[in-house]
Amino acid sequence: MFLVKKFMKRFADLFSTVLVGIGMLVLWQAAVTLLEIPQYILPGPIEVLAAVGKYWSISICTNLGYTLSSIAIGYSLTVVISIPAAVFISYSKAFERTIYPFLVLVQLIPKVAIAPLFIVWFGFGMFPKVLMVFLLSFFALLVDSIAGFKSLNPRLEYVARTMTDSEWKPFWKMRFPSALPHIFSGLKISIAFATVGAIVGEFVGSDKGLGYLLLKANGEFNTPYLFAVLFVLSVVGILLYKAIELIEHFAIPWHVSKRKSLTGARSTL
Repeated sequence: MFLVKKFMKRFADLFSTVLVGIGMLVLWQAAVTLLEIPQYILPGPIEVLAAVGKYWSISICTNLGYTLSSIAIGYSLTVVISIPAAVFISYSKAFERTIYPFLVLVQLIPKVAIAPLFIVWFGFGMFPKVLMVFLLSFFALLVDSIAGFKSLNPRLEYVARTMTDSEWKPFWKMRFPSALPHIFSGLKISIAFATVGAIVGEFVGSDKGLGYLLLKANGEFNTPYLFAVLFVLSVVGILLYKAIELIEHFAIPWHVSKRKSLTGARSTL
């Protein structure tokens, strides 16, 4: 009975979300039709979906693979570098005083302004796009990870250290699990920035990718084509975000944010 209620609640949440989305699309189409807005200014959802079908096999599909490749490589670098860096910074005052201010300085530099330099330094290949993805996404994960590693109660860590002579057991048993909710928050924010970074990199200098298609469609005044690419980008961004959420659900089912039945019971009291 409990599983049935849980399933019905999730179905109701999903249905309400889909219903709101459909309502917004209907209003959009009605406004375009009733106000007779030309396609080159604002196409309706029907025209956008038609453009997706028209250009999918011609250009969108192959260029989507290129953009996803740069996102995957750059985001992987973000995860591999940011989390270990957060460990060192949270454990070492020397790293926090020396390395962390430098990383903050790098983050404060506007990436769009220096993106043309990447083309001068590294050419028009994939590496500048991967670098842009990394630079835009690593800081959010770094900050959240540092906050997570520092969130453990010092008294609990002291008790754990008195019970073992290993330096890493308290880390793996207590500090790392307590940091996971913060880390996943950073991962979800970073994946959004990673998608933006890939498009910015392709804007500056590329002959392939969804960012390149956006510039091409804009140059041709092909607004339905432009909206079709934007639609595909939005779907990709949502799917990537939901993938991180799914991993989070299985990685930290014990966290209070995932125990919906408990929070729901408390809210009714």
